[in-house]
Amino acid sequence: MNKATKVLLVIGVMVLILGFYFYLLGTRGVSLIRTGGVVNIGLGIGVILLPIIGVWIVGATLKAGFEHQHLAQRIREENLELDVSDLPRMPSGRISRDAADEMFQQVKAEWEKDPDNWRNSYRLARAYDYAGDRGRARETMKRAVALEREDAV
Repeated sequence: MNKATKVLLVIGVMVLILGFYFYLLGTRGVSLIRTGGVVNIGLGIGVILLPIIGVWIVGATLKAGFEHQHLAQRIREENLELDVSDLPRMPSGRISRDAADEMFQQVKAEWEKDPDNWRNSYRLARAYDYAGDRGRARETMKRAVALEREDAV
């Protein structure tokens, strides 16, 4: 079994477990509403909202993950993935901060030349991630996904 299959299997098991948990929460919410009373109805509605929000979060996370994997596959096929194999690492295995920052500056300069190219945005998102700025990495990856969609049309 290859690594991708294992990851998909783990994701599938986790989604099933969450689905069961959301089902249990939903049935508890319905039970609370059926018992009547202002407090029970209010709690029941609140408990029913939890699995609804949970399903939305799981769906959005899975969608984003599949979109990011699609871009990663395209980048690999085009041989444009950032090469971090030679960068110095800390004992934890993370790329050293100085090396990550230097790589980020190079990738950012490439991006500034063509910011509407999804490949540059993808590479910038990866550079943000290696530099430890996960928030900007997520936002830039969203931009890369949107640009790739426009490019595909």
